[in-house]
Amino acid sequence: MQDDKQFQLSAISFETRPIKSEIAVLIPTLGRDLLQQSLAHIARGSLWPGQLVVVDQGTNPAVRDWLAHLRAAGIAADHVPSTQRGRAAGINRGLEQVRTRFVAITDDDCFVDARWMELMTQRLLDSPDRIITGRVEAAGDEEGALSIVTSRIHKVYTRPELRAQPLIGGNMGIAMANVARIGPFDEHPSVHSAEDSDWGYRALRLGIPIVYDPDIVVDHYSWRNPGQRSERLRHYALTQGGFYGKYLLNGDSMILLQTLRDLVRAPLRWVRGILRRDADVAASGRADTLYMLPGILAGLRRRHSGREIPPGWLTEHRHG
Repeated sequence: MQDDKQFQLSAISFETRPIKSEIAVLIPTLGRDLLQQSLAHIARGSLWPGQLVVVDQGTNPAVRDWLAHLRAAGIAADHVPSTQRGRAAGINRGLEQVRTRFVAITDDDCFVDARWMELMTQRLLDSPDRIITGRVEAAGDEEGALSIVTSRIHKVYTRPELRAQPLIGGNMGIAMANVARIGPFDEHPSVHSAEDSDWGYRALRLGIPIVYDPDIVVDHYSWRNPGQRSERLRHYALTQGGFYGKYLLNGDSMILLQTLRDLVRAPLRWVRGILRRDADVAASGRADTLYMLPGILAGLRRRHSGREIPPGWLTEHRHG
């Protein structure tokens, strides 16, 4: 893996690949330099998408140039500037621009495998009624890696489960017809970093299965320093609590069980990490112990918690 500070997308020439017109790739970004590598991995894949949508919530003027470079190579790349912040808002603004039957979503710090586009498209064509998600391996500073899922066991989730929130937002694909059924990602601040858990939970409640396929792989590049990782864990705990609070408002028994489980396990994990001198486990347990309950209270204070699909969402943007 090349150092992201030295990587220059504009210096790379890409050989033309077959194009899968049925699928778009969506990436929300703040315009970090890592985006160059993320785009390069897509361009080096065995197939190219029919549309590449990059929602740019940052102010880096180089993003426009990077996408122009991909367009010159033959990739239909759309630059969507946005003044909003938050991954959920970025995904929603991108979904509103998708013109294909399917969409695959990844992040600007995720580097897709060479066959990622090929396998994702085939799985969606084979099972258009399902959401496809996959493996996330560590890259960069592996000791501080967050959001890694390395199981090699294929699994299909057909209903909410006590032990799992199976949707992996940086490595997922879905039919746009199902996007319209589920609705937009929740942009409320109380679920700011739990938007994938919320959206996947909504999908399962609607009876839309989620398939975990370990052959569909991305590398998640860990770029945060220890202080940034600690802050990220705090934010994860707060917004996972916000996700729980949102559904506790409706008396959701599954979420109640998940909440009680996590509130009990968090301090035990904190102590276990200290005793075993495992800093990562201790930091995760500490964050959940201190911040999940305040997050739950924030979620409970929301004024509404239903399926918030604005009238005409998606259709008016795609055809209007």
